[in-house]
Amino acid sequence: MNKNISQKAGIPREILTAAWAIALGAIAPMLDSTMVNIAIDKLTNDFHTTLDTIQWGITGYILALAIAVPVSGWLMNKFNGKNIFIGAVIAFGLISVCAGLSWNISSFIIFRLLQGFSAGIITTLMSTLLVKTAGSENLGKVMAIVSTPMILGPILGPVIGGFIVQGASWHWIFFINVFIILISVPFMLKTIPDFEPFNKESKLDAWGIVNLSVMSATLIYGVTKAAAYASFSNEKTIFWIGIGFVFGGIYLLYNRMNKNQTVLPLNLFTHKSFLASSTGLFLANIAIMGPMLILPLFFQRILHFTAMEAALALIPQGVGMLVARPIIGKMIDRIGARNVVIVSLVLSLFGTFPLLSITGQTSLVWISIILFIRGTSVGGIMLPLMSDAYTGLDDKELPEAGVGINMIENIGSSFGSALIATVVATTVQGLQPTLNNELKGYHAGFLVSALVLIVIFIPSIFLTHKRKDLERT
Repeated sequence: MNKNISQKAGIPREILTAAWAIALGAIAPMLDSTMVNIAIDKLTNDFHTTLDTIQWGITGYILALAIAVPVSGWLMNKFNGKNIFIGAVIAFGLISVCAGLSWNISSFIIFRLLQGFSAGIITTLMSTLLVKTAGSENLGKVMAIVSTPMILGPILGPVIGGFIVQGASWHWIFFINVFIILISVPFMLKTIPDFEPFNKESKLDAWGIVNLSVMSATLIYGVTKAAAYASFSNEKTIFWIGIGFVFGGIYLLYNRMNKNQTVLPLNLFTHKSFLASSTGLFLANIAIMGPMLILPLFFQRILHFTAMEAALALIPQGVGMLVARPIIGKMIDRIGARNVVIVSLVLSLFGTFPLLSITGQTSLVWISIILFIRGTSVGGIMLPLMSDAYTGLDDKELPEAGVGINMIENIGSSFGSALIATVVATTVQGLQPTLNNELKGYHAGFLVSALVLIVIFIPSIFLTHKRKDLERT
């Protein structure tokens, strides 16, 4: 039966099995990053600490993940990719047990930092190894598989986390990862092929890794402060983003002096597809991940849903993603990324503009339809952009490309959340605290998302047009 399915999909069975194994290995960190958010109140009470201190367990995870991304590129160049990937998955499971056994807030934050670092290695290797496994002829369909943990994380994470916190305790948010690891590791050992080092002669670019890590961490921390203060003009945001730009400038000079022999060679951006995809992914993370922050708040503040009800109300969006995912993969390989992204952007606008007029009286059925439409378009924007980033690159360039793409996505999603939160807060600032005025804030946030979606049409024009174009490169 599996053989027939893989033949119909046009993917050899061993490639399909290996791709699923790689995607399965990434499910635990994708779920964990969102499940923890639902347990913040419980953690604050159990550790007898403040919300600001607990937030370091959330922010620290993201920052450690960002720091791990450039390290991952060097690991793929020097060692067997299969061993590094599986080792990182096992490490994530063991550290999850430690996080669940945390005895005070300090130990919890330390274990979350270690979790984030291992998650950064997993997510970076995941996309690069999938590209290597698939080959150019199956890239779209196989990249559609990698979207599974990406979809399950933000949609099902809060729901699963809510059930665990209510039915058991916050400790099981981490302990549950062990069961996922116990299932995934034997499957990965059996089905994932060995990946020879991509460039064993490459030397450890210690300064480049440190530079990019500091740049990413300070930029992301700066924009999280913008989200916390609902302003990009506060002193902490300006200070940390300023440091990030300084390190970015230093890296530009460093890369030029070393003639692109660095952990992230900037000549990658001379590839038309890589530059267009990178730009599109940064903007897409703003347009898609930003509203993910305010949609649950809309359900809770305007419709008076509980946190669990708000999480359940987002499920139609996840269902839309899952329904469209296999179709999108086939279409990428058949007609190229450009047409898929453009059609998906149009569909996404149909699922975004109605959000500008929703109120507390809007039918939940209508909201569910809107979210479903929006969900079907998400994969059609993100997947072609991700797959086209690797078009025309040599195997030796794949680790560096994976580093660049993951950094751009991490910074983009953080910036998107901060931008939307700031727009919402700024819109209602100075207004009477009424329901209608609060609605104006949410409508402004959704409008920003719609405008950014429109801007993505520009880089999408430069993506691969047809499969024939890809074969000529």
